[in-house]
Order: sequence, then C-alpha cells, then structure tokens
Amino acid sequence: MAGQEHVVSMEALFSREASKTSSSVTEDSETNSISSETTTLEAKIKTVMEARKNVTLSPAPKIQKVIFLLRDNKDFNIHYEPRAVSLGPIHHGNEKYKLGEKYKLVLAYEFVEGSEEKINDLFKKIKEKIKELKECFEEEVIKSYDDEDLIWLLLVDDRFDDLNIKPDSIAFTQQDLFLLENQLPYRLLKWLMGWSKNEADLKKSVIVYINRHVTVPLPEDQLPVFSCKWLSSLSWTWSHCHCQSSNILRLLLWCPCWQQAEIGKEESDYCSTVVIGNGNGDPIHLLDLLRTCLLGKPQRRNNRKKPNENVQTWQSYRNVQELRAAGIHVERSKKKESCLSDISLTKFGCLGYLWLPPISVDDSTKPKFLNLIAYEMCLDFKNDFGITSYISFLDSLIDESGDVKMLRKAGILYNCLGSDDEVAQVFNEIGTDLVPNIKIYSDVKSQIQDLYRKQCRTWIAQFFHDHFSSPWTFLAFVGAFLALILAIIQTNYAVNSPPGPCDNFCKNFTRN
Repeated sequence: MAGQEHVVSMEALFSREASKTSSSVTEDSETNSISSETTTLEAKIKTVMEARKNVTLSPAPKIQKVIFLLRDNKDFNIHYEPRAVSLGPIHHGNEKYKLGEKYKLVLAYEFVEGSEEKINDLFKKIKEKIKELKECFEEEVIKSYDDEDLIWLLLVDDRFDDLNIKPDSIAFTQQDLFLLENQLPYRLLKWLMGWSKNEADLKKSVIVYINRHVTVPLPEDQLPVFSCKWLSSLSWTWSHCHCQSSNILRLLLWCPCWQQAEIGKEESDYCSTVVIGNGNGDPIHLLDLLRTCLLGKPQRRNNRKKPNENVQTWQSYRNVQELRAAGIHVERSKKKESCLSDISLTKFGCLGYLWLPPISVDDSTKPKFLNLIAYEMCLDFKNDFGITSYISFLDSLIDESGDVKMLRKAGILYNCLGSDDEVAQVFNEIGTDLVPNIKIYSDVKSQIQDLYRKQCRTWIAQFFHDHFSSPWTFLAFVGAFLALILAIIQTNYAVNSPPGPCDNFCKNFTRN
C-alpha cells in the first residue's frame, strides 16, 4: 500500500508539474504570439509611414520605360520599341540593333573629326557631368551600368547633325528619335552643341528637324477667297479683327485680313526659342521638345471656363458629317503659325465654323502620337494632357472615311498614308481608352453642342450651303432680289399712283 501511495503521489506530482509546464508553455506561446503580432503591426505601420519618403517625385520627369498600363498592347514592340537604332540605356545591347551600333560609331567618329584627343576630351567632360545626367534617368533603367559604360554609351549615342546614310535608314531612324524608351537627356545635346565649333549649325539642324514634324504648309492651290468658303472667311475675319475701323473696311470689301502678317506672328519663332533657350528651363528630351512645339504657347489653350462653371463632358454629335448637316463646317485655321491647341469656333448668322490646325498623316503618325500620349501618362510628369486631349477631340470628329475626306478637302488633314479608311482607322486606334483633360476645348465643345442641338437651323444652314457657296452666287441672289423688289415697287406705283395732268386731260378729252 505504501508503495502504491508513493506511486500515486509521484503521478500526482508529475501531473501537477506537467500542468504547470503546459500552462507555462501556453502562456509563453500566447506572449510570443502577442509580441509577434505587435511587431508585425508595428512593421506594417512603419512601412506605411515610410512609403511617402520612398516615392518622391522628381522636379522633372525622368527618362523611363512606357507605363505598365500600355505594355499589354499586342503591337507594343511595333509602336514603342526602336526599329533601326537604339539610343540610351533601355534597349542598348539588343542584338537586332547591332547594325545601328556600327553607324553610331561612324557618326561619333565624324563628330570628333577623327581625333582621339577630341573624343577623350568629350569623355572627360561628360564624366564631370555624369552625376547630373544619371539623375535624368529612372534608377531602374541604368542600374546595370557602371559610370564608365554609361558615359561611353551617351557619348556614342549622340549625333544629330546629318544622317546621310540611306533614305530608308534615315526614315526609320527619324521615327526612333521620338520613342519614349529611346530618349537621351536634352541637356546632354545642349552641352555637346556648346562644346562644338559648329554650335549654330547644330542648333539650326534641331530646329529644322522639329519644324519638319510640326509645320504643315499651305497648299499651293488654296487661294484666299475662291478656294475657301467666303462666308467662313468673313466669319474668321469678323471674329479676329475686333471691329476696328480699318478691318471693318477690309471686311466690307472682302479683303481677307488673314493675309496680314500680324496674325500668328508671335508664335512664328516659338520652336526656335525653345531650342535655343527661353529662360524657362530646357526640354527634358527630344520627345518633350516635340510636344512643346506641337502644342505651342500654354496661354493659347482654349479654356475660358471659370472653375465653378459646368464643363462640357459629353456630345450628341458623332462625326464631321453630322456637324456639317447641322450647319457647322470645318475649316483650316488661318493663322500663319498654327499649333495643335489652336481650335476655335466662330458663328456667322445661323452657321458655325470649326477652325482646326492642319496635320499630316503618314507612317510615323501613329507611333509618334502614341509615344507622346505615353509620355503624358508618366507618373512623374505633371502636365495638362494637351496631346491626349487633342487626339481625343480629333477622334470625336473622325468616325469613317467620309469624315477624313471632308477634313482633307478643307486642307486640315494631309493624307500621306493611303486610303481615307486607313487614316480613320489610325485615329480611331490612337483614340482608344484615352483620358483627356475635360477643361481643354470645353468652351468649343459647348458651342458645338449648342449649335448642334438647334436643329431648326439645319434647313437654313443647308440653304446657305447650297445657294451661297461663293460670292458670285450671293451677288446673283442679291441682284435678283433687288430686281424683284424694284418690279414690285414699279407695279404698285403703276396701279396705285395718284392721277396726274395727263390723266385729267385724257379724261376730259374722252368726255367731249
């Protein structure tokens, strides 16, 4: 019995000790769990608090890859990747650009005039600026390059004077210069131009090259009055002459004041000013320079709405053809130097005239505008989405080939691509899934919508279009109208005129 009691007491002891141990383990586990949760929560809170520090916007947008939202595009490599030559670090080393690398070395040789001393000197100068140049790129795109490799890459990649290799190579290379992922810092171009003895010629070559993509010449067969609808000319003249006496005289004499040089004169050297330097900072890269010159001066934007006013965000019209049916005609802007933001609407009686800047459409149009839109979508680029808004507005006017035909006949759109169907397809594809700035062109959209809603004017507008398409038909109408009025007056006078001396004489004569 004593042995059994001893066993029982030992079992109880072990049981109590086990219970204590189990309780201790549980408490420790709970304590560790609470401590772990606390640590995890603190870490998460710390991560949130430090997130803003890790995402610091730079004062200027950096050279970077196209935003992830666009990278799923099935034709991404066609529109966003270089075809002939790689510039900068993003596509450097790709096997398909091996031939372009050879040409770049040849052009670099020409730039230094075959002098080892000059190329060594340029290398040292770029090395002194490398820290500043690295800040122009997003960290991800240059992390695999050491400073020496990056300096050499930037030195060899810059040559913008002449590309007299082969016409087809030049064409593809020119398209590659305006790809977002194929950019070099403009400040590097500026330094290289400044270090060259041909600085003036190099700056001129940049101006000429950019203007080639911005300026659309007036057709030789487009005479001031006879090729343009004279009513639209009067509408433009009236709205831009501010009712000064001398300009009213021109209006009455049908002397179009748009031929005077003062219209658009202030914009004529805008691109040159940006290239040479205007005190407002240099462009970020060539694509940024192209965007600036395409949009023109910021104060030229069509946005006169006050912040508290309603902004036109919808439209019931579908395309140019529907606007024409409602009495709204599209016309080419008559400014000497017109930019993409120069869109306005004028009214002349029951008619409306939508003034649009001219644009050329060729094989480079789609990738060029897609990359400009991609640039505006960069998260570190604070902008007003001017190009996106323009393309969205133009896409709202173009639905099919008939719309392209009307824009082409008006001298607004130059089709260097092929059929009108192809051009319509280009703008429909570029205009897909765009998020424009609703404030830009809001006043124009409101005016268009207001005119379009007033369908009672449609038949009057159509009458004017059918019968007053030239000043001669208008003169003929006025002449016929005056002749009719004179005939009515003469008839009325003959029937209701008071008796004169001859009438009295005849009356007395017949009595006798």
